[in-house]
Amino acid sequence: MMMGPLRFLSVPLMCGVRFLSSGAVSRAGSKWRLGVGLSKSGSGYGPLTDRPDWSFADGTPAPPLKGQIRRRMESEKMARRIVMLTNEMERGKERWTEQQERLQRQEEERQLNLPIPKGWKGGSLRAKSPTKSAA
Repeated sequence: MMMGPLRFLSVPLMCGVRFLSSGAVSRAGSKWRLGVGLSKSGSGYGPLTDRPDWSFADGTPAPPLKGQIRRRMESEKMARRIVMLTNEMERGKERWTEQQERLQRQEEERQLNLPIPKGWKGGSLRAKSPTKSAA
């Protein structure tokens, strides 16, 4: 016996569908936090995140948690990158200044090596244009 296409797929299902979104909840208060100088989320940085949760009774601090170690390493990596980029910018500024000075010296040398214009009569050779005789 040959069966036709499945018909139950064409029947619309009338089920109640609820859409849940956690996006707004996870960002609740982020504008306020940013406005007062805190991190976008509550666990980004600050004393509640970076300080240990507990300490021993004798006062010795607790060993750092994995998240604290990771955040410390990320901070150190970012600091090293900032120092490296700052040094790179300083070297670039120095090279640009040296290049501008070299170009200025080359231009001055070129001006000194210009031939003396025809009909030049006294005075500074390169400061003024040649005088024209009155016709």
